[in-house]
Amino acid sequence: MRVVYMGTPRFSIPCLKALAAEPGLEVVGVFTQPDSVKRRGKKTSPSPVRAAAEELGLPVFMPEGLHGEETIALLTELAPDIVAVASYGNILPAEVLAVPRFGCYNVHASLLPRWRGAAPIERAILSGDGVTGVSIMRMEEGLDTGAWCMQEPVAVGDMDRDELSAVLADIGAKLMIEAIASIVAGTATWNAQDNTRATYAAKIEKGELHLSPESAPVENVARVRASSAHAPARAVICDRPLAVTRACIPAQLGPGAAIPAPGQAVAAGKRLLLGAEGGMFEVLSVKPDGKKEMDTQSFLAGVHASLKSGDASWGPAGEVAR
Repeated sequence: MRVVYMGTPRFSIPCLKALAAEPGLEVVGVFTQPDSVKRRGKKTSPSPVRAAAEELGLPVFMPEGLHGEETIALLTELAPDIVAVASYGNILPAEVLAVPRFGCYNVHASLLPRWRGAAPIERAILSGDGVTGVSIMRMEEGLDTGAWCMQEPVAVGDMDRDELSAVLADIGAKLMIEAIASIVAGTATWNAQDNTRATYAAKIEKGELHLSPESAPVENVARVRASSAHAPARAVICDRPLAVTRACIPAQLGPGAAIPAPGQAVAAGKRLLLGAEGGMFEVLSVKPDGKKEMDTQSFLAGVHASLKSGDASWGPAGEVAR
């Protein structure tokens, strides 16, 4: 069974490895996004999937898009029985969908029809979903609109974006192997999506996850959990512009403990508490601009004077807090 695989980020790697290791499947080509260009020195950086595919000794292709005649000709020459996709980064056009005899199938990180689109993991966290999951979907020209044959739910809990992505990626790899076996055997059961229940997971834009004293503590913590290097949860604390990399709703601080007002930053022992609308949240680690990520205790050592004065505050990125 000849398989062409399409994927780009770390989320895509478990499925690639599972396909490459599965008896009876031959990965004849791996398609991934072209190498990205770093700002400094204009050096190129391969996608995680390209690096993983080369370690496995698999042929890698990096077309600028999938609409060109050369790309269609290449796919036709590879003669895949199935095309498997996991977070590739391009919608497959009709010409590509028509190439494999058994069709094209996608690992999607949500329980479709909820969270169709580019950022299902982040949107599930930001919306406070208690459960998300993975769907194996038959691809068509619409955006994540195809019928699905397998789904598995996952409790979100307090996982952040990276933790939840890793769990869903491993489940997706397992489901894809099972789905291919049932598709080839003709035993797959297809479930049409209810379009009236669909929600759209728009890409997270830079600045969207900035923290604010005007938002509720749970909203600020969700932004931290959904954040990434591309879209960090930024703030200014005691005049220090930074990204908050871990945060939580704190446990009880003890009788008589004061809740900081919105915009106020308070050190409670080795803990850093930020007041927000209707309560507070605790910062566990930060990455100040130009420095490495550090835990709260290390950060507090550098702003000790401001916090001791009792006049410490915090605000959204771009605003100065004193």
